[in-house]
Amino acid sequence: MTMATSEPKAPKIEFPCADYPVKIIGHNSSDFIETVMEVVCRHCPDFDRQVEQQASSNARFVSLRIRITAQGADHLARLHEDLRATGMVQVVL
Repeated sequence: MTMATSEPKAPKIEFPCADYPVKIIGHNSSDFIETVMEVVCRHCPDFDRQVEQQASSNARFVSLRIRITAQGADHLARLHEDLRATGMVQVVL
């Protein structure tokens, strides 16, 4: 008798999801944060502009951690797409 192994399921997110964490990583430049904030505010008008920022060990990259109210999977996809379209963002998690 073989037991079926099942992969752990990711937790289901119910939308709208307040306090949804987003991590944005890009090249550390003078206008990176301003550009990211402009895109985030366009998609999330209620965003409080609180940002946790951390530079990489060589200060070449910077990671920003924000929390937004995610309206749905398509909302998150559009936000990720527009962040990547800036040409400054390397990764959105």
